[in-house]
Amino acid sequence: MHLTRDRIIAFAVLLPSLILIAVFVYGFIGQTVYISFTDWGRGAALALHPQMNLIGFDNYKELFTSFLHGRFRQDLINAFFYTMSLVLGSLSLGLFLAILLDREPRGEGIFRTIFLYPMSLSFVVTGTIWRWLLAPGGGINVLPTFVGLPAGHFRWTSSRGQILTFDWQSIPEITAIVVALVLLFLTIRTWRTGKHKRAFAVAVPALILVLWALFGGRMVPQMLPIPEKHGFNLATIGVSLAAIWQFSGYTMALYLAGLRGIPVGLHEAARLDGANDIQYYMRVAFPILKPITLSAVIILAHISLKMFALIFAMAGPDNASTGHPAVLMYLTTFRGNKFALGASIAVILFLLVALFIIPYLVSSYREQRRRAS
Repeated sequence: MHLTRDRIIAFAVLLPSLILIAVFVYGFIGQTVYISFTDWGRGAALALHPQMNLIGFDNYKELFTSFLHGRFRQDLINAFFYTMSLVLGSLSLGLFLAILLDREPRGEGIFRTIFLYPMSLSFVVTGTIWRWLLAPGGGINVLPTFVGLPAGHFRWTSSRGQILTFDWQSIPEITAIVVALVLLFLTIRTWRTGKHKRAFAVAVPALILVLWALFGGRMVPQMLPIPEKHGFNLATIGVSLAAIWQFSGYTMALYLAGLRGIPVGLHEAARLDGANDIQYYMRVAFPILKPITLSAVIILAHISLKMFALIFAMAGPDNASTGHPAVLMYLTTFRGNKFALGASIAVILFLLVALFIIPYLVSSYREQRRRAS
């Protein structure tokens, strides 16, 4: 009876929070999904009682296949490169700083504070600072003049240059190859654990996807009437630098905590076995830090999809070269009054975030159950 009463009290305490979350989080998510299936914005969008008709997936189809929405597709590509640059840059720089501080240099506390300080700033402050630093006529571009070299002229946030271009029509083949590579990686990993039958079962669809991408992709109907080139916009480099500067201290703190949590006995045992510093970090420390790396990747990938404020402050919303789906969602919804189309972009961003978060939550839940058993 005492246990039942405690559960009732606990539920009563949590009930207000559960109601607020259900209404203001999941309720609004559901409303956004519903709006994305309507045509709100194609007529009198700002009417007191606007007419909304269900049109199914037409908004999503329009975003991915309409000739008029090439910017959305390029913004998706930009979001991919933002994610890759932020994750790889922050992990690499953060790990490097953590290794330096793990050696306990003089003034470690001061350096740790300096490296962590950017994390305390908002995206707006960071964007404003780096907008001055990356100004075409000043900032980083004039640094070479201090050593007698000519000033740089790179347009950090407004360059029109583009590399690694590809045709949007090739997206099905590219997606098939990427999925096949992931399945191949899982095949090798499963094979090493001795589960050969399961590895073979994973390898078969990988082979089918590769063969389809090489020989069957041409039979897929074209998504656009003409070729549409997309690629890596050089203007995104400036925004990526600002994001890496802000979050490398965060990854440094994670890695430093992990390095300091490694038992001293492991380090001493590695030294007795003749391992130098590089071998210790490569063979002992880095494998132990894998869970920390996974957590950092998930969090940074999630942050990279929410860079609206940083891009808005650094390059403005109308700079297509540094575009992001979050910025385009703002323009489409609140400038163009195309609420259903903006809701569709929001749902796509929500699904991209879920793509990173849900596997992490499932993995964490399984790990907790494994430890509990």
